[in-house]
Amino acid sequence: MNRKVTIVGGAGNVGATVARAIAEKELADVVVIDIADQKAAGIALDIYETCPILGSDSRLIGGGTWEAAAGSDIVVVTSGKPRKPGMSRDDLVKDNFAIMQSIAPKLVEHCPNAIVIPVANPLDAMSQALFRLTKFPRERIIGMAGVLDSARMSTFVAMELNVSVENVHSFVLGGHGDTMVPLPRYSTVAGVPLTELLSKERIDAICKRTADGGAEITKLVGTSAWYAPGQAAAEMCEAILKDKKKILPCSVFLQGEYGVRDLFVGVPVKLGARGMEQIIEITLRPEEDAALKKSAAAVKELVDIIGM
Repeated sequence: MNRKVTIVGGAGNVGATVARAIAEKELADVVVIDIADQKAAGIALDIYETCPILGSDSRLIGGGTWEAAAGSDIVVVTSGKPRKPGMSRDDLVKDNFAIMQSIAPKLVEHCPNAIVIPVANPLDAMSQALFRLTKFPRERIIGMAGVLDSARMSTFVAMELNVSVENVHSFVLGGHGDTMVPLPRYSTVAGVPLTELLSKERIDAICKRTADGGAEITKLVGTSAWYAPGQAAAEMCEAILKDKKKILPCSVFLQGEYGVRDLFVGVPVKLGARGMEQIIEITLRPEEDAALKKSAAAVKELVDIIGM
């Protein structure tokens, strides 16, 4: 197999989940990098040993050095401090920015042509940091946020209506945080708009639970979620590696789209072999547009803190 995905921070829960998902689907060979090099080697070996059972010919290698990452098609950056109960994603900004500063030169040196998928929180600010620090084209820095947020919303809609999750398609824009913008008008169940199936009260409750989805897991588990974020990043990898031209909500660097400039914010994008191949612009009502601008302003506050 000649495709390669490197997971930075791969000894952590999210990174290990991404590595396993890619190997399980036989999407690429996987390199697991972490400052906890021994653990990274062990996780890579453990996942590799599942491949005969899965019937996957993906190969995995793990450790603490970047040499094996050379020539990677995609680098997923999961490094960063996880949330603890009572913390917001924004509380992590300075600590995780320092980690991005240490990773960016390695990306430039070893993976200059890779597509980069940041996962660390606060997601939009960390995506902006890697974009500025690496100076990669905006098409190759694509933050994982909306896939996760939309999956959470779809879960809650399916629970509420007692329908298959396969029938539900949810739409969430904005920054990956408390100000994210779920769009019930564009969310559907078997093609029927959510607004025709549930009362405003129930929709508002689902939207609030979606925005609080990460905090709910953190309170229950004691740390950040990992299964859903890891699978969300893997879905993005699959769309890119298979050149699927799949439209997914991701955090990308906007240059006037949706009235936002020079800022990473979550919007629907077409993912393919070149990374972010198109930003899909939809018509927003005044209240939706105002919510998106508020969310972008919250992202800008964090970006200003780190000077990016």
